[in-house]
Amino acid sequence: MKVFWLSLDYFCRTVKQIFLKILLYILLATSLLSCKQKSGGSSAGKDGDETNYNYRKLSPTEKEGYSAAVKRMYDSMLGKHGFNGGILVAKNGEVLFEEYRGYSDLRTKDTISRTTPFHLASVSKTFTGMAICKLWEDKKLNIDDSLQVFFPEFPYHGITVRMLLNHRSGLPNYVYFMPADAAWRRRLADNNDMLQFMIEKKPALYSYPNRGFHYCNTNYALLALIVEKVSGEVFPEFMKNNVFTPLGMTNTFVFSKNDSASYRPSYQYNNRPFPLESMDCIYGDKNVYSTPRDMLLWDKALYANHFVSQATYEEATKPYSFERPGTHNYGMGWRLMILPNAKIVYHNGWWHGNNTCFTRLVADTATIIILGNKFNKGIYAGMKIGTVFANSKKTSEQKPLE
Repeated sequence: MKVFWLSLDYFCRTVKQIFLKILLYILLATSLLSCKQKSGGSSAGKDGDETNYNYRKLSPTEKEGYSAAVKRMYDSMLGKHGFNGGILVAKNGEVLFEEYRGYSDLRTKDTISRTTPFHLASVSKTFTGMAICKLWEDKKLNIDDSLQVFFPEFPYHGITVRMLLNHRSGLPNYVYFMPADAAWRRRLADNNDMLQFMIEKKPALYSYPNRGFHYCNTNYALLALIVEKVSGEVFPEFMKNNVFTPLGMTNTFVFSKNDSASYRPSYQYNNRPFPLESMDCIYGDKNVYSTPRDMLLWDKALYANHFVSQATYEEATKPYSFERPGTHNYGMGWRLMILPNAKIVYHNGWWHGNNTCFTRLVADTATIIILGNKFNKGIYAGMKIGTVFANSKKTSEQKPLE
């Protein structure tokens, strides 16, 4: 009998150990799966699509309804009003509406297609801002460092990288102070020319640093130079190697002075072309060229935290300026519209005849991308297309900023 009880005790202990091992394996597997889902991370496939971010798939009825509503708004806002460009509207990663109309070159009558790159104008700031945020996330710079860390001879003190990002630097706008100098009215300037001009000529500040919001292209031209200082690469190459190519954005690039021979003009509403002008080769604040399809890849990468972490994205898209009450604000490279039930993250752009709209209706996981190379003020009203989505209906009551 004693032998029996000893055998039974051994059997029970063995079964208990096996059960505990099985339980441990189950808990470990569950934990790994949970971490993967919470991270939001994903890797870009060959075509740049984010493979691990789980959008809810739209039903055929939903997709048909959204598509019809978007088309109606497009026809009334742009389609019947001389639109020359490309538009893409997506929800949950699915394209609802896409159209390309007009000419990339009115002289040669080259038609616009889904691979035609458009000058993004100030929508370029979303890339420059997030490139700086990526370097910060990777601990390659501190956004609260003063500009003298990067430019020791810079004559304006008390300004940080963060103040460039959120337009609170108080710096003057190179778009005005450089062409005011006769020496730069016909010469093509680049970012280093702008920096040297500021060091030598010391144009007057718009305001003291961090006293208020003042939208200023100088901020983002300087940020592009900071990317170059930190990375050791010229800005167009850094963006190609670290942003555009990894995300599969094959028709996206930064225009620089080296590309001036291949310049394609944009157009006024009356079809008159804009020639290449003295400030056209400064980048960071502008000069990213892209397509609606490539911009959708950029949008997906941000949802999937493929470029920066969610924490960094949240820092970039939080409001920084509260001097004036209202729904409009600015983050770090992003305009913001704060509604009662949603935060819309967007940027518009305007340079010569190029005007653009990139709107991320985050509460609806919807995106509106409108790119044009012939001036059309209807493009800025593109955010109103968001009224077809449940959480963004109040966008019709708000006017987006250029």
